[in-house]
Amino acid sequence: MLVKKLLEKANIALQNPIFKSMAIVAVITFLIKGVAFYKETIIAGSFGLDVVIDTFIIASLIPTFINSVFISSLTNLFIPNYIAELKNEGNRSSFQSVVFLITIGIAIVSILFSYLSIDLILDIIYPNQPEANYQLVKDQLHVILPCLIFWAIESVLVGLLEVENRFLISTVYGLFPLLTMILFLFLFLDELGPMVLAYGTIAGTLVGFIFLLYFSIRYRVIAIGKPILNNNSRLMIRQLPPKVSSGFLSAMNNFVDQFFAGQLIVGSLAALSYANRIPAFGVAIVIMSLGNVLLPHFSRLVIEDIKKAYLYLFKILKWVFLGVLVATLIGIFISDWIIELWLERDQFTHDDTLKVSAIQQILFLNVPFYLCTLIIVKFLTSINKNSFMAWISLVNLIINIILNIILIKYYGVYGLAMSTSLVFIISSCFYFGYTYKQYKKLI
Repeated sequence: MLVKKLLEKANIALQNPIFKSMAIVAVITFLIKGVAFYKETIIAGSFGLDVVIDTFIIASLIPTFINSVFISSLTNLFIPNYIAELKNEGNRSSFQSVVFLITIGIAIVSILFSYLSIDLILDIIYPNQPEANYQLVKDQLHVILPCLIFWAIESVLVGLLEVENRFLISTVYGLFPLLTMILFLFLFLDELGPMVLAYGTIAGTLVGFIFLLYFSIRYRVIAIGKPILNNNSRLMIRQLPPKVSSGFLSAMNNFVDQFFAGQLIVGSLAALSYANRIPAFGVAIVIMSLGNVLLPHFSRLVIEDIKKAYLYLFKILKWVFLGVLVATLIGIFISDWIIELWLERDQFTHDDTLKVSAIQQILFLNVPFYLCTLIIVKFLTSINKNSFMAWISLVNLIINIILNIILIKYYGVYGLAMSTSLVFIISSCFYFGYTYKQYKKLI
């Protein structure tokens, strides 16, 4: 009887288009992350905690930093304002053109800046390394940088598909870069050597871009016209500086962690990266299934009934925090077993397993708080409260730097993990307090 009732409730829930979309995204994201783990297993077996991994992380850091700060910031602003444009029966083709031009322009400027300033950047974030390491970073960066153009266009296409509730397409495309990377590792590892990860990245990006472009054209979500600014596009552009500032300062936390890890023994960057994979997996499953669906939903709900939108947010936060807290405690308990099963083979030794597992246990602690923060950020973006997020990101960065300096002195790379978890917990309290205060003003 209990099973029957649960199945009936699940069936009713799936009739709701919001829950149905969440379920689709959750299942596909789980599949994608499973493939990502398999990819990491191959990489770990091929390189262990070798300098190749460290240099690839550094080379990827600059493009991914630019993507998360500038391109993703514009995309998150684009969705709520684009929905408002559609609600008011505005000129969607003109609006889209403005967004495409801005994102591509950001990508081109970023590529030029990164190419010209790489030596200075390396001196800052990866100092006192052999010249061979610097050259390997630069070689990989030059291959990865063109990805920024495709990531810029992809971000807009994903947003357009999600607005049209094409969540299956916008989510499943993430499989193609992973599958392409795995293919490169199997077929071209001996031929390309330490450059295989960089070439696998650019090839996977191209395959994913072609997939997204095909379905965007097929479902006619792209409408290009003469770029003309109107009230909605101007509001979006005005919100861009605080949103970029918030994204920049948030991404700087990762940048700072990478900088401090780069000062430690070889392999610290790789250990920190591997240790974050499982916690990031849990975050990605929930935030992809909830966050990507909720931003368009919040944007529509805010226009219709903002008080109802707040209550809906608080309900989601309660269930997410409690559910993820239980999963987090289980993850901490079986951490050693997870890393041993996942990575321990060939060049990855049992000592590596114990090191990565200990870091992973520390990072697990922040997952419930970090997830709630990400959901609140989606909500605040939908109501254009981006200035607050910029200030909180600045506070988080300052706290992170102070904690890194203190904790790394006593605990090394484990101190970096402690700092990360503490910052996410403190930040979550700030975000929830501010959001609840905004809700009280409506009562």
